[in-house]
Amino acid sequence: MAPSFDWWAKGVHKGTPVVVKMDNPDWSMVELEGPSEDDFLIGNNPTDTRAKARGKNAKQLTWVLLLKAHRAAGYLTSVASTLASIGPAIRRRVASGRTDTESTSSFENKTVKTRFYNCIKVFLWLSLLLLGFEIAAYYKGWHFRASNLQLQYIFTAPFGVRDFFDWLYSNWVLIRVGFVAPPLQFLANVCIVLFLIQSLDRLILCLCCFWIRVKKIKPIPKEDAVADLETGENGFFPMVLVQIPMCNEREVYQHSIAAVCKLDWPKSKILIQVLDDSDDPMTQLLIEEEVHKWQQVGANIVYRHRVIRDGYKAGNLKSAMSCSYVKDYEFVAIFDADFQPTHDFLKRTIPHFKDNEDVGLVQARWSFVNKDENLLTRLQNINLSFHFEVEQQVNGVLINFFGFNGTAGVWRIKALEDSGGWLERTTVEDMDIAVRAHLQGWKFVFLNDVECQCELPESYEAYRKQQHRWHSGPMQLFRLCLPDVIHAKISFWKKFNMIFLFFLLRKLILPFYSFTLFCIILPMTMFIPEAELPAWVVCYVPALMSFLNILPAPKSFPFIVPYLLFENTMSVTKFNAMISGLFQLGNAYEWVVTKKSGRSSESDLVSLIEKDPKHQLRGSEPDLDEIKAEILQEQKARKKKHNRIYTKELALAFLLLTASARSLLSAQGIHFYFLLFQGISFLLVGLDLIGEQVM
Repeated sequence: MAPSFDWWAKGVHKGTPVVVKMDNPDWSMVELEGPSEDDFLIGNNPTDTRAKARGKNAKQLTWVLLLKAHRAAGYLTSVASTLASIGPAIRRRVASGRTDTESTSSFENKTVKTRFYNCIKVFLWLSLLLLGFEIAAYYKGWHFRASNLQLQYIFTAPFGVRDFFDWLYSNWVLIRVGFVAPPLQFLANVCIVLFLIQSLDRLILCLCCFWIRVKKIKPIPKEDAVADLETGENGFFPMVLVQIPMCNEREVYQHSIAAVCKLDWPKSKILIQVLDDSDDPMTQLLIEEEVHKWQQVGANIVYRHRVIRDGYKAGNLKSAMSCSYVKDYEFVAIFDADFQPTHDFLKRTIPHFKDNEDVGLVQARWSFVNKDENLLTRLQNINLSFHFEVEQQVNGVLINFFGFNGTAGVWRIKALEDSGGWLERTTVEDMDIAVRAHLQGWKFVFLNDVECQCELPESYEAYRKQQHRWHSGPMQLFRLCLPDVIHAKISFWKKFNMIFLFFLLRKLILPFYSFTLFCIILPMTMFIPEAELPAWVVCYVPALMSFLNILPAPKSFPFIVPYLLFENTMSVTKFNAMISGLFQLGNAYEWVVTKKSGRSSESDLVSLIEKDPKHQLRGSEPDLDEIKAEILQEQKARKKKHNRIYTKELALAFLLLTASARSLLSAQGIHFYFLLFQGISFLLVGLDLIGEQVM
């Protein structure tokens, strides 16, 4: 409602009155009327007119300031309530959560995990000890901001008046200046050089992507490659095998099978293999029943279940390719259990093979049905949007090579056979087959305008396991294929690209410097101020790189700061996985299936049925009822779920917060704020306050 004031209601108002809307808890100024004609007229008594104007302006200014003050108070109140709610949330997490050391998951070897955690604890306790030492020195008068001032104080201070503490601290300064700071500064400089090289690589990729977009460069198939399916004349309809590998993925099997069965392709020239590696008997029965239902409506689909489940996904695909009828097919399309291709997927990908006998792979990009589910999925969407829009597209256009994403792609079966087929030697069988095919001379095509929907991990635990596999596998593959790359009959440039750019820079150097520079060296330089990290390394260049990363997902710009902090937080998992895969530590070869939520399964199945009523399944209503019942059960079970507590992330959180406290003594503004917010980011992740809860 509008407020009523005496001075407001007197006669005919003049000047520029402010109309105020009272919105609890804030006031908002919604209208500001223009000045009246009298405000510009100076009559016989200009002094009175100016005095009245000054009085009115003073009243208006008072109300404007009051509005702004009230709004600021409202913001402070909301911030205070938010901060107050964090405390109880943390207490609940600590009381009900389980640490990752208590987890039954074995994707990380306990011995390796304990050693890594102990190393972080050493840095933490050392930082706490040094912080106490520095605070005591600060109150003793050692107010220094640069190493030269410290040395100057040491050599000019009268020795007779120094007590034992001054003697001890002065010797510590001399030790760190002569022995500790030089190696730390050398390591920092090495990481800075690697950081700049990787940043330059990212900048070049973005410029190439911009050039591709400006020039409107994209793969174009032959004009006569596909004719209308209804006429069937002059159409390029080769025999296509479609494979759906899955393992205990009860939440998503229905909508993936339904989407693949809706592919627009002649039924006589397509065969769908559902490759079920589930060890849960109930899941096996449900999937087999779903396949049987689609067989009854005319879909050319078969169900396969392995008795001996060796080799994880690679073993599953290898077993399926050994079937005798595979020799009748020319291409194979692969979709993971949570992927939903559009009905025209094959008609938009297969034509790129026609009259291009050297093309071995056509890869589509991913889109995500749950990218806005929570903060974790939003941050993942930023990363993967950059991966597809920039990395995959640029590499596909410039050098016809990129890492196969394992799904949403079509392979020429001859290319798979020439490359040695699927191998179980690593946990990244998709990257393995892509590297070997590239060494054999096959070219890859990436279609940025063809999308295939899938799910993102919604819990930090699932995302962490996925990232561990994605970063340990490439290091396993690098060790195994390095001799083959060196001796391959390809150009020097292609060898350089594969060894330095594809493996070393983007798979090894990136997680190495991210963790070492921002999680270890930076906090240590707070206690060893003689080794310095410039502000542009801590703030400006990372901010620019985050800006470039977020360009392919412009709607995510409000999350640029959380994205920067979260990427540094994830460097712990990525660094641990990289070391594990490179040196074969722990269970680096164990495959952990990424947990799916299946949130969109019901709506997708309904939409598929509504689009094509002639393919409606018998008994579909009971199936939907069954899905609803499962969703309700999951929602009830979610209330009983608890969060994990991640010890490595918590230890690093306290290390960074301790370093931020030390930076206050040196008045290092940018370093303080970075360490403070990065420490809070580690704390939130360590308490599992990001993403969905897990069992």
